[in-house]
Amino acid sequence: MIVVHQLEKTFRSGKGQVTAVDNVSLNITNGSFTLVKGPSGCGKSTLLFTIGGMLKPSSGSVLLGDKDLYKMNERQRVAYRSNKVGYVFQSNYLIPYLTLAENILMVNKVKGVKVTMQDVEALLEDLNLSHRLHHKPSELSVGEKQRAGLARALIIQPDMILADEPTGNLDPDNANQVLEYLDAFRKQGGTVVMVTHGTSADHLADRIIIMKDGNINQIK
Repeated sequence: MIVVHQLEKTFRSGKGQVTAVDNVSLNITNGSFTLVKGPSGCGKSTLLFTIGGMLKPSSGSVLLGDKDLYKMNERQRVAYRSNKVGYVFQSNYLIPYLTLAENILMVNKVKGVKVTMQDVEALLEDLNLSHRLHHKPSELSVGEKQRAGLARALIIQPDMILADEPTGNLDPDNANQVLEYLDAFRKQGGTVVMVTHGTSADHLADRIIIMKDGNINQIK
């Protein structure tokens, strides 16, 4: 279980201090599918990045069992991000001059990660992308690029996937396909936390968290 306790994140801007996440507390149960929703600028993505160890909070804690994520040293946090968490974004961030296989194998640049071509081939077969193994991103459709981003997240066999608007650029058919893969990951014991504006994933969620002005406004 991940326990978020009194989390706060502030930023300084030209207009002064901005509070993106304001005293948020919640528990994320292992094997659950949690949606985080709310208007733009309400703190959804900031909360997601903080849970994922990518953005240090101004105050509060993120507990992984009995370990405080932000009391770990940087090496320990990098290991957590690299081995325990898969990230899927609205923009897939594929490297344009690398093939799909090479993009996924880039995870081997992270210490402690070892993925083989056989691993990549097997996963791309599951994601219906095996025919794109040696294609570059410019040769992929929008839906294929997003599934490629999902493959990069899944290849490390993470405990949790954090997804930031993963279906935002997709048509309904491709969006549903990505959601099916996220649901399959959850059914295999993984934890999913997904930020979204839409309603297409509502039927998959164990819980829907509505944010407003950096706070949790409602939990469904």
